[in-house]
Amino acid sequence: MAERIASQLGEKVLVVERRNHIGGNCYDERDDNGILVHRYGPHILHTDSEEVFEYLSAFTGWREYQHRVLGSIDGTRVPLPFNLDSLRMLFPPSLAERLEEKMIEEYGFGSRVPIMELMGCGDPDIEFLADYVYRKVFLNYTMKQWGLEPGDIDPGVTARVPIVLSRDDRYFNDRYQALPVDGYTAMIGRMLDHPCIKLMLNTSHDEVLELRDGRIHFMGSEFRGKLIFTGKIDELFGYRYGELPYRSLDLRFESLDMEWFQEAATVNYPNDYDFTRITEFKHLHPADSRRTTLLREYPCRHVEGENEPFYPVFTDETRAKYEGYLELAREFEDLILVGRLAEYRYYDMDDIVLRALRVFEEMID
Repeated sequence: MAERIASQLGEKVLVVERRNHIGGNCYDERDDNGILVHRYGPHILHTDSEEVFEYLSAFTGWREYQHRVLGSIDGTRVPLPFNLDSLRMLFPPSLAERLEEKMIEEYGFGSRVPIMELMGCGDPDIEFLADYVYRKVFLNYTMKQWGLEPGDIDPGVTARVPIVLSRDDRYFNDRYQALPVDGYTAMIGRMLDHPCIKLMLNTSHDEVLELRDGRIHFMGSEFRGKLIFTGKIDELFGYRYGELPYRSLDLRFESLDMEWFQEAATVNYPNDYDFTRITEFKHLHPADSRRTTLLREYPCRHVEGENEPFYPVFTDETRAKYEGYLELAREFEDLILVGRLAEYRYYDMDDIVLRALRVFEEMID
């Protein structure tokens, strides 16, 4: 948003950032091993949008990268999403062959079939497989990730879990899949490198900003420009209707005196351990280092002031609470809400880039 306003309109922009660095949760840096690590968990750009890819390409070169994920299932590491190779690795050959033939005949080679569709297909063999994948791959991982019991998991989430009827072991199948050559921090730094953009780090919005009587006040004076807010909407309005819940992550990095630890960038552990996955960053960003750096992710509840909010927790109650905050926001004509925290919804990276471009065109340009 700052880049568009500065470069397209020539208007001055002040970016106020609570943390001591730019880049938000995409922030990356080289660690003591010379390995580029993503400090808030792995981020891989994948998109079918030529517009998004071309926009970002103005600020970075790319390293083509096809993300692959393995899942540790009953002691065997198999490709995820679950595909025909996963099937062959986990089941006796005769059963695997029968299941493969049935599914391809019913749904076609190369298709991605949601678990819920397979569960209700009427064929006992295919329903058995769907139940197996649901229990072994999805259920416990989701319970750890969201802190929920099985009965509390939204069926809409389950519906998105596919079985892939091919041997394509890529985690994503988008047209564009890549990582910025110099990292996300460098890419975002180039976006902000404009004479009309100033940056204020280590500053919370409530230190400089106040909303009252339908007006925006900045540093004690009424502000007559546009306020683009990307933080937590409940925090912006002093938690008037209570806190909106988020899940957070306890991110634990470890350096090991070995060249490689695992055979893929990310290995998921749905059923074992308290963490959900291990990422090895040398797979993402090759480095001339004899050591390696890992990240284990332990999901946890977000506690204000103690950890970072990552994922909005969607329920009917939280959606109603968010609508209440949205009504408050509508009282301020020059307030624009953009992003995962401000809009209380989940965005992938390409989604939010496209969202920001559209908001600029519709509300500012």
